[in-house]
Amino acid sequence: MRLKTERLILRRFEDSDAESVFEYAKDPDVGPICGWPPHQNIKESLDVVKNVLSAKEAYAICLKSDNRAIGAIELKLNGHTDMTEQDDECELGYWLGKPFWGQGIMPEAVMEMLRYAFEDLGMTKVWVGYYEGNTKSKRVQEKAGFRYQWKSEGVDVPLMHEKRTGHVSSMTKDQWQWDRMYEAAKKVLNPRRISDYVTAGEVSAAVMSSTGKIYTGVCIDTCSTLGICAERNAIFNMVTNGEQEIQKVLCIPPVKGKGAPCGACRELMVQLMADNYKGVEIMLDYENEKVTTLGELTPEWWI
Repeated sequence: MRLKTERLILRRFEDSDAESVFEYAKDPDVGPICGWPPHQNIKESLDVVKNVLSAKEAYAICLKSDNRAIGAIELKLNGHTDMTEQDDECELGYWLGKPFWGQGIMPEAVMEMLRYAFEDLGMTKVWVGYYEGNTKSKRVQEKAGFRYQWKSEGVDVPLMHEKRTGHVSSMTKDQWQWDRMYEAAKKVLNPRRISDYVTAGEVSAAVMSSTGKIYTGVCIDTCSTLGICAERNAIFNMVTNGEQEIQKVLCIPPVKGKGAPCGACRELMVQLMADNYKGVEIMLDYENEKVTTLGELTPEWWI
């Protein structure tokens, strides 16, 4: 089993990785902040590879350039975590060799593991934590979009024979989908003047189809009635690519918190999905996670 990103390969650990694991796990700046002591020799690292990093969803983080293990990332399933008792939830854990800190490697690996958890494993929520003082882990979680949940005092850290303050965050599949849509819409947001009569890109939108694919569009404004909203542009992009069932709609409006689609956009969606349009989710305010449905916005259809 291998997962790939732009720069990384996430693969199962092998016994031959023990030497590389020891090279980075012996560093006192790596393990203790995560809750485990530095490795003392290759034999200890091999034992960890065989008995800890052999878990069902544990992966070696490797650069594509050499496929050498430089860290680890794992989805701890129910029965192997104290953060959840649900089979469709799991806990994310990770560490990375110090020479590779500050290069965006861990956020890249985390984002791929979230995709894998939600799309391939059918998870509905991923939990994650860090100990007080582990600012690098905290930043990784913030970059990935995890929502902070709570702080716990006196958390037992058995491998270090001490107690610490722990912080817990989580990400639901729904939140992950909205975040991906927002990032996609943000990429095409680009206000510009096309000609003396046309401007574009002041509003951008993303729609998620029933297959989970994301399509984007921007508004085009003209001095006549030829313009089009960003939502309809994104929908037309979706239809052009052979799909017509919409799950979610999000736009980045000029005024924050004013993300409701106009009447024409609502009408198009209703006509596309006349039998089941009411369940389409609409993001009204991304920052405050305020969501409604097309059915609530359009309770009665004129046809």
